[in-house]
Amino acid sequence: MKTRERKQEDLNALTEHLNNSKSAMIVGFSKLSVNKDQEFRNQLRDAGAEYKVVKNTLARIAVKGTPYEGASEYLKGVTGIAWSENDAVVFSKAVSKFVKDNADIYTFKAGIVEGRVVDLKQVEAIASLPSKEELIAKLMFVLNAQAQRIVTVINAVPRNLAVVIKQIGEGKTDAPAEQKTEAKAEQPTVEEEIRTEESKQEKSEQTSEINPETKVKTDAATQESEQNAEQETSQEAVPEAGQEEEKSE
Repeated sequence: MKTRERKQEDLNALTEHLNNSKSAMIVGFSKLSVNKDQEFRNQLRDAGAEYKVVKNTLARIAVKGTPYEGASEYLKGVTGIAWSENDAVVFSKAVSKFVKDNADIYTFKAGIVEGRVVDLKQVEAIASLPSKEELIAKLMFVLNAQAQRIVTVINAVPRNLAVVIKQIGEGKTDAPAEQKTEAKAEQPTVEEEIRTEESKQEKSEQTSEINPETKVKTDAATQESEQNAEQETSQEAVPEAGQEEEKSE
């Protein structure tokens, strides 16, 4: 049998643990074996929680004046209290899973999370949430992905600049491809230039080298035209002279 001093020490220890914890779960059990009790403790230890079988009178005193006082009504029958100073999600997962898998031994009485009393369904809902570590991992993934994109864009600027500088050094920064195509289309090819020169030469030769027979005919036609003009002039002059003689008589 524990002495008064020993009971006070247990009370002080439980009160301190609950005051420092963020959440707690109250469970009951029956037909509990040593192996199953140890298995439950190991599961809670892995989740960063502690567990203790307590007397209800001692537990009611321990929770008085604390955020867990609202769960005093559940401190009846055989009682065990688990508490955790760490992430409530991981803690809720460990308790809800073990109680569900061992429903023939353990019963869930109440939970206290962030000062609020919750039932088993609410604990299971909390357990379905991602843990703090999972949220941090997802956040880091998003941040790293954005950082990688930023680094890629930043690295692309000097890389593109280096390419342009290299092209300038090699004399490759000419007009755009479309302008080059138009320029090439406007410039005649060598064959076209040769054909143009040959055509000019042929026209020049045709102009300078006239057929002699054609030249003679042209000269004869010119002379005949000149003679006809002289005859017409002389015929017009004769009547004028006759008229002058008549006037003088």
